[in-house]
Amino acid sequence: MAYSDFTLERITKIFGINIEERTNVFTAFDQLTVDAFFIKYLQNNIPLAQAISTEKAKSEMIIAPVLIEVRRLLDNKISLFSGIDFNVNIEQGLNGFCDFLIGLSSQQLYVTSPVIALVEAKNDNLKQGFAQCIAEMIAAAQLNQSEGNNVENIYGCVTNGNQWVFLQLTGNLVVVDLDEYYINQPEKIISVFVSLIKSESNRKQI
Repeated sequence: MAYSDFTLERITKIFGINIEERTNVFTAFDQLTVDAFFIKYLQNNIPLAQAISTEKAKSEMIIAPVLIEVRRLLDNKISLFSGIDFNVNIEQGLNGFCDFLIGLSSQQLYVTSPVIALVEAKNDNLKQGFAQCIAEMIAAAQLNQSEGNNVENIYGCVTNGNQWVFLQLTGNLVVVDLDEYYINQPEKIISVFVSLIKSESNRKQI
């Protein structure tokens, strides 16, 4: 069993997770000003990625550049992992391949202090990606607990490159933000990522 094998029903039963759907979960954040060169770069990539229309193209041309820009805006003080095995608890099925992970530590040798798991939706079906994303978020929470990291919230994101949906795990509660963000407004997406990371980074230092 691996992250991609989970269903929402299985997650709620195995881990005692409650899932709530809400609106306006992440709308209070200030919108950042994103580098004009990056916006132009992304605008050039989007039509090509959509024309190729493969998950690999969207990952390389849209998703990865957005996350790299997030890292740049945070002075490269976070870690960004792509396409790695994240094996935390094999007995519980919390193992397998992750599309992207963001950690609060700047070192890139291994994953530590994970705070955001991002799943690329398969076949453009965002809802099918929720279970995998939540499983990875639970694994991140378990790793932080075992490492003694002061990370209260774990965040998730499911995207098909065009639509971006954010999630939050606190204790045994997962909140799915029903407000979808779109890549034609990358400033909003990037602002959410940066704000979430900053909030947990500040808490971790307390």
